[in-house]
This record gives sequence, C-alpha cells and structure tokens, in this order.
Amino acid sequence: MIKNNKYFRVGIYLRLSNEDRDKQNKSDLSESIKNQRNMLIQYINSQKDFILIDEYCDEDLSGAGTYRPEFERLINDCKKKKLDIVLCKSQSRFSRDMEIVEKYINNKFKEWNIRFIGLADNADTDIKANKKSRQINGLVNEWFLEDTSNNIRSAFQAKMLHGEFISPFAPFGYEISSSDKNKLVIDIKASKVVKLIYNLYLNGYGLMEIAKYLNNKDIPSPSLYKYQKGIKLNIISKQDRDKIKWNSNAIKNILNNEVYIGNLVQGKRTTISYKNHKIKRKSSSEWIRKENTHEPIIDKEVFYKVQKYLKERTKVIKVNNMVHNFSGKVFCLECGSIMRKKNTKLHQYLVCSNKSNKNCINNKAIRYDILENIILKEINKKITTYYDYQYLCSINKMKENSLDKIKHLQNEIIEVNNNLLELKKYLKPLYNDKVNSLITIEQFKTLINTYEKDKFIYENKLKLLNKELDNYKNKDNNKLLSKYKKIKKLNRVMIEEFIKSIHIGKIDNNLIRDIYIKWDF
Repeated sequence: MIKNNKYFRVGIYLRLSNEDRDKQNKSDLSESIKNQRNMLIQYINSQKDFILIDEYCDEDLSGAGTYRPEFERLINDCKKKKLDIVLCKSQSRFSRDMEIVEKYINNKFKEWNIRFIGLADNADTDIKANKKSRQINGLVNEWFLEDTSNNIRSAFQAKMLHGEFISPFAPFGYEISSSDKNKLVIDIKASKVVKLIYNLYLNGYGLMEIAKYLNNKDIPSPSLYKYQKGIKLNIISKQDRDKIKWNSNAIKNILNNEVYIGNLVQGKRTTISYKNHKIKRKSSSEWIRKENTHEPIIDKEVFYKVQKYLKERTKVIKVNNMVHNFSGKVFCLECGSIMRKKNTKLHQYLVCSNKSNKNCINNKAIRYDILENIILKEINKKITTYYDYQYLCSINKMKENSLDKIKHLQNEIIEVNNNLLELKKYLKPLYNDKVNSLITIEQFKTLINTYEKDKFIYENKLKLLNKELDNYKNKDNNKLLSKYKKIKKLNRVMIEEFIKSIHIGKIDNNLIRDIYIKWDF
C-alpha cells in the first residue's frame, strides 16, 4: 500500500446489531459502539503515520449483506479514494457475509489500494500469510449467520403455532400489550374507527367513499395515527408522514383482516434467505392461523357478512361512490341480465342492461320507488309471520355462537362424506380379491358385513348432522326475522340480510308484471 503524502488516511467502521444487544448484560459494554470506537481510536493514536479521516457507524443492523447506509457510504468513499485504510474491531464487524468479504476485502480494496485491518482477529490485507486465516474466519462467520437465521425462523414458527403475535407493529385498532409483547390488546380510540368502517360498508358506502369520509372528518390514517403515538414505522413514501391519507386499499385491508374477530393469521410472507431480503409471498396453505388469540373488535357475524358482500358487491355509483339499495340484486326475468339504475329529473328507474339482446321483450323500466315499496311490504309480511318477542329476548342471552356451530357441523359433514368415499374405494378391491380366490367366501361375507355396518353408521351420522345443521340455520333465520318488529324504511343492510335476488318480468297486456323474490334465509 502506498502512502498518500505523509499520512495514511483512516476510516473506522463501527457496527452494533440487534443480536449483540440481546447478548449483552446491562453492565457488559464489550460490544458497544463506544467501546469499539475507543479501541480503534487508541490504535490510530499508537500509529505515528495514521490520521483519522471519518467514522462510519451502523446501529441495529445485521452484518449480513450490504443493507446498511453507513457501510454503503464507506464503500463509496473507498471507491473515490478518500481513504487509505479501513479499520474495524474485527472482520465480522465489517461483514459476516463471505461473499461481501471476498468482493471488497480480498478484491476491490486491492484494486482501490485500500488496506483492511481487523484488530481483534488480526485480519490485515498487508500480510499475505494472513489471507487464509481471514477466509476461514469468513466461513465461520457465514455459518454463524446461517445458523442464527435458521434458529430465528424456528423460534418465530413456534411462536406463531402457539398463537403468539410476532410482528413489532400491531394492526390498526390494536396495540401490543405492555406486559406481553406477543399479545394484542384493543386500542380503544382506533377500534372505534375500525367499527365505523365496518358500519359504513354495511350501509352501502364504497371503499373510496369510506376513505373520503374518514379524511373529511380528519381521522388520521393508520400510519399517521401510529406516528402520532410515537411508534416508528419503516414506511417509504414520497409524501410527508402527516399527509398520508386513507385510501381504498387501507379500507379493504381492514375489512378483510381476521385479526378483528380475534384470530391471528401469520406467516404469509418470508424472505428468500438470510442473505437475500427480498419478500416472497407464501401460498395460503402455508399460513399459520390460530383462532381466539385476543379480544375481538368486530362480531363474527358482521365480519362474515362483510366478506360475503365484498365478493358480491357490484360497482358503486359514480356520482357519490355509494351503492344503491338494490345494486347487484335485481335481474331481468326474461333474459337474466342485471337491471341497472337510471335517473331522470322526475324519477329513478331500473332497466334491463342487456341492450344488445334485441329479443328481450322486457323493454319497460320499473320505477325505483315502486319496487322499493313492493319489497318493503313483502319483507314486513315475513316479519309479521315469524316475529317472536320472547325469542328475540332469549337470543341475547345465548352464549354459543351459532355461526361457529354451523361451521363446525359443515366440517364434520365434509369429514363423514370423505369417510364414505374412502369406504366405497375399499369395496371394489374386496370384490376382486374374492373373484381371484385371494379370500374365501366366508371371509368375503364377513368383510362385506363390516363394510355395510360402517356404511350404515356413516350414513346415519350424516343424516343427523344435516338435520342438526338445518335446525341451526332455521334458528338463524328466525333470529333474522325476529330482529325487526316492523320496517318503515329500507336500507342496504336490510336488503343484504333478507334478499338474495329479485327478478322483474315484462309487462303483460293487463299492465301487470311478475316480480319474484329469492329470499336469503
């Protein structure tokens, strides 16, 4: 290495990672930035021709790869030949990644005429015999990184399987418990916003309309709210933090997130490796899902209703981004096309959308208010038939969630059906064994009897499960009809609860048209 004028220009690189902090006792400062700096400055002062030019310090960053801002600045300064020597406590402080060590210490630094010195492990590129020991140290550091990465992944996997929350940041509406960093507790203020979002959506607001509503009310977006609480988020945005507003994606994420019914769904993403931090999405079959891990904000009935509407809901009206009461529910009885809402100065109408089908004879619109009155009367007829005040009171006292019971029964039915399928697969080989004289007639009869007995048990169980499922569904229907005594005015929530679809027929010679309602209960 050649001197620049009278002195060697030295840059010191310091690094303290999270794993170092975890290893430390409060009284142990051996790995601290302060201790590293003191050691390196003392060494520079002991060398008459060394002069400190700059120091580069990365805190809370791993030694894997080059994902470190000060490390990048150091490399750029070396490339521009601002330094003659890079001084570290050890080679592992510079990098634990063998690929990085080879690229810079053993190649680029030579090309740029840079000397590398690691004090604690005697790494020095000016000593030729030192190269093999540096490479061995590099391999040991590489193995350490890989083992550490595997251990961390295993620990996270175990935590997720036990229903522990592993993210450093809680979802909007929750905060991390002060007594248990792996437990979510409700954030009272933010949870009110979550409930408001669900309520607005059920009342016909589109995603953008909900976002506009929240922004107009000056309700802070999730990232801004956390920032105001002093939580540091790693958000990359060209906008200032206080200008990040609600948008449709943020609303959709909240409406889709099972965390609000007390479930944790984790392990959706991973990094490619400990060296490549690119995010890779996992298939849903690999996600780790644990139910009832924390207090819910949203009732399950409300949540699953929203999931249903998210799948079914049609485009919102462009005027105000609101979904009208009958949106996606009304169809032409003649051609099956959806009926669209049209506005005039006097009235609103629903008309068949299939303009290209000249054979569709349903070419007369129906007034929106007239249809609304018809549907209102029909719903009230149903309510009058099924309304039961005593049952309504008892519903509030029921502890068992019927939705959970229905889901459990449905899973049992699937399991029994699978058992029946497996049983049928067993019959043909059994018959073949008899034909090929692999079993005696007596053995065949015995096995057939066993088969028939098992089949009878499964089929009988299936009947009982289906009957129980019907009972629970009917109970839910009565619950819906008992919810209202009489409806005076329809809204979107009511339409979604009661009606699956409405089919409007053509007007006949007597100016009468058929209207069929398909109830959703």
